[in-house]
Amino acid sequence: MANETVFTRYEGNPIVTPAHLPGANSIFNSAVVPFGDRYVGVFRCDMSDFAPELHLGWSDDALNWQISPDPISFESTDPEVKYCLGYDPRVTELEGKYYLTWCNEYHGPGIMMAETEDFRTFRLVENVLAPYNRNAVLFPRRIGGNYFLLHRPSDAVHTAFGEIFLCSSPDLIHWGRHRWVFGPHGGWQASKVGAGPVPIETEEGWLMIYHGVRIMCSTWIYSAGAALLDLEEPWKVRYRTRDYLLSPTTMYECVGDVPNVVFPVATLLDKATRRLAMYYGCADKCVAVAHCQLDELLDFVKQHSFPDN
Repeated sequence: MANETVFTRYEGNPIVTPAHLPGANSIFNSAVVPFGDRYVGVFRCDMSDFAPELHLGWSDDALNWQISPDPISFESTDPEVKYCLGYDPRVTELEGKYYLTWCNEYHGPGIMMAETEDFRTFRLVENVLAPYNRNAVLFPRRIGGNYFLLHRPSDAVHTAFGEIFLCSSPDLIHWGRHRWVFGPHGGWQASKVGAGPVPIETEEGWLMIYHGVRIMCSTWIYSAGAALLDLEEPWKVRYRTRDYLLSPTTMYECVGDVPNVVFPVATLLDKATRRLAMYYGCADKCVAVAHCQLDELLDFVKQHSFPDN
């Protein structure tokens, strides 16, 4: 099966552009989740001064979005735990709450976590990973009694390197027991890799969609791939795609503030039909969506995997 048949781009792409928010330069790399009988999103909105902010968005169909004109306001009782900027958020539903993770600024880029139950009041939890780190994704349930977080150590600037690590916590505050998951592996993911949407629990393992980067002579190319991680020891890789699932080819994926970017951030799964919607940032400018059948995606990961993972 050719990789073009796994994901099909939505014909109405891009679904969110800077036109959705007055004063925005770009809206991209944003997370969506179902909430009640609607859908809610946490959108990265870079404004005309290029400052990245986090804004809420609401939708009845997960395709047509209304973006709040005001950034999210966060509560905190600790002056050392404060919102500074909003960079590439993820949202995980976990034990009756919704947790946001994103790259904040605390003496350098690190990972902040916040929680909400109603998407009205947001409480900052803690600076969960110190600088330098730019990418964090929380698992949707405990494993062996602990919480788990995928992350990617970085440095103070936009790095030409990056590998996926995993850590665990008994309380969402204290994180440790770091384990290496995987790093670059040639081809479309030769330069760096990073976790994408919240992992999906399947009978084959945790499905982790991720981004890989190849640095060419004139540009960086971001593409999407997938891996299956062990359900009980999720730092162990069962399968990992050799071939990409989605790579920039359309105008909205190739032209923007950072050209040639497909950056997967969120998924929605229809459990009845097993149809998967993947939301991704395009060229650091807008948001698009692509669809596939979960079973076809799982087959693709297993059939197009590296022999040594």
